[in-house]
Amino acid sequence: MSLATGFPLLHDDLRLVGYSIAGTSTSVAFPEADVLFDVAQGLPFQTAFNTILLTHAHMDHASGLPYLISQKSMQQKPKPVIYMPEAAVERLTKIMKLWEEIDEFQYAYEFKVAKPGEEIPLKPGYFARTFPTYHRIASQGYTVFRKRKKLKDEFTKLAKTNPQELARLRREGVVLEAEVEENLVSFTGDTKIEFLDSEQARKSRLLVMEVTYWDGKKSVENAREWGHIHFEEFLQALPKIEAERIVLIHVSARYSNKDLREIIDARVPEHLKPKLLVFPRPG
Repeated sequence: MSLATGFPLLHDDLRLVGYSIAGTSTSVAFPEADVLFDVAQGLPFQTAFNTILLTHAHMDHASGLPYLISQKSMQQKPKPVIYMPEAAVERLTKIMKLWEEIDEFQYAYEFKVAKPGEEIPLKPGYFARTFPTYHRIASQGYTVFRKRKKLKDEFTKLAKTNPQELARLRREGVVLEAEVEENLVSFTGDTKIEFLDSEQARKSRLLVMEVTYWDGKKSVENAREWGHIHFEEFLQALPKIEAERIVLIHVSARYSNKDLREIIDARVPEHLKPKLLVFPRPG
């Protein structure tokens, strides 16, 4: 495990890989859906992913775009498609044009605006939707959904008691299944706690959210001024978060892993501790 390869995190059948230290580097991939959230400063593990969902354009989340795009071009990999808030497109396009001038090479990539509530196509069977976040600059989060077929409620009992009849109905062309959307992973990027107004974020199986400051060294007011979440706010909001697991990212480098364990042990109610994970990090 390293900055180059990313750190893995597993929850049941959901696997993430990435790296996140506040102000330094944040990028997390969800390989199952072939999607990458944010790009940090550009890291080797990212070149496997063809769809990138950018939460905002601060350097520790977005400065790696020239590296990632150039690496994919050099390795003759498919053209990446990068979705982002509308306010980021023009400025990041200018940066890419400058790098093309420096390299004397035209890269293959596509920047797209991800509008609120828009369905973003991922690999077959998966898609993403945005949700509002509240940072110092234009920002948004993303939820990845999986589409699957589910037996309609009116046929579930029949499937157990008379599967032959169910098979006959299927042969006759009766539509037995409905398509459902399974809410898998939400990723916030940098934001204030108000992002929890989004039901789709609160109800993901995995909610990957920032909690930057964890004690009195930084006040709640200071965290909010810079568009971040303080642990005090997180504790108050924790009971209403319906996610199976909550993965905390973007932790300030001032805290060691030992510090975080001690704070969680001392402050989080026992019945809620199993829901919490801190994304793997050095130290």
